[in-house]
Amino acid sequence: MTEPTSSPSPHVAIIGGGPAGLMAAEVLSQAGVQVDLYDGMPSVGRKFLLAGVGGMNITHSEAYPAFISRYAERAPHIAPLLRAFDADALCQWIHDLGIETFVGSSGRVFPTDMKAAPLLRAWLKRLRESGVVIHTRHRWLGWQADGQLRIDSPDGEKQLKPDAVLLALGGGSWARLGSDGAWMPLLAERGVELAALQPSNCGFDGEGWSDVLRSKFAGAPLKNIAIALEHSTPRLGECVITASGIEGSLIYAWSAPIREAINQHGAATLVIDLLPNKPVDKVTAALAKPRGSRSMSKHLHSQLGLDGVKAALLRELAPADAFNDPAQLAKAIKALPLTLIKARPLDEAISSAGGVRFEALDQNLMLNAVPGVFCAGEMLDWEAPTGGYLLTGCFASGRAAGLGVLSWLRGQ
Repeated sequence: MTEPTSSPSPHVAIIGGGPAGLMAAEVLSQAGVQVDLYDGMPSVGRKFLLAGVGGMNITHSEAYPAFISRYAERAPHIAPLLRAFDADALCQWIHDLGIETFVGSSGRVFPTDMKAAPLLRAWLKRLRESGVVIHTRHRWLGWQADGQLRIDSPDGEKQLKPDAVLLALGGGSWARLGSDGAWMPLLAERGVELAALQPSNCGFDGEGWSDVLRSKFAGAPLKNIAIALEHSTPRLGECVITASGIEGSLIYAWSAPIREAINQHGAATLVIDLLPNKPVDKVTAALAKPRGSRSMSKHLHSQLGLDGVKAALLRELAPADAFNDPAQLAKAIKALPLTLIKARPLDEAISSAGGVRFEALDQNLMLNAVPGVFCAGEMLDWEAPTGGYLLTGCFASGRAAGLGVLSWLRGQ
């Protein structure tokens, strides 16, 4: 490991090379601070790059009130970060890197080429030109008794005593990319208030599919449906039947309340509308038409266009006697109940909930229990659905923590 060179300017160590850590490095280096960034993986931004596979969704274009509502109960804590660096500011920042963006039909914002790698390359070039030194394969091990950082490097363990530390270590999902939550016990030992890591933007297991549904339709997409939890407003979208349950973008949007319902009650019941664009009276009228010698499967197909995985799911979940009563069957088509009993494992989740509680931080994102140590990104206790909200929150918190470090350094 190359030891940081002596300099009259303050020296800050950043642990973690995802969007939050890199954004903090940019803020600090542009202010003249000497920045050394340490990451345990062979290269930085690995989860960022994987998130960009299939299309780099960087943020969302919806109006601020709807945007901030995506952070649910943590919206009051995320709001100050986003007011200082919102979706428009993030897009302008990307443009300044020479990367153009466009708004997709869903309102999601993407780089023009849909790729994460060119953005990351341009960003790392700018960081290196501003003096940021990046150390890969350097894993943070905690603190020495005298407060020095312990860093495991290819050359053995090193100790470091920077003027401030910024932790941006990610959550607990996708451990193979570096976000393994190993920092949790290290902070707990220092008296930092933590919330347990839980899967977010994840799939869920049900009570078990029949062999027929599992063998024929595991992996099949359920398109143009609406899903709600009981006593909530339905959301339109699509998801995927899995061998053990259900996953996909529409499920991810509901993952936090589904998970919490399971935590509290042992199960959560989704209500699936297989034909969200048809009112129940029209569905009933279509089913009531004489079907003659046609099978129910052919009747559903000819009258309502219901076939494939949708028809199979209806057979799986609707009461058997509903198929003899058009009104009851129409009700099932419009409100098919699916019971879910557990989230898929944390390491399969796109992101995680839990981590460093905001109550453990001051307004500059510094740990109350460990002065001079700041936190940012997904290791903070917040969550948001996919669609650009996760990345925007990470960028905004990294920037805020970097500014917090500057403020604290000035006061020392």
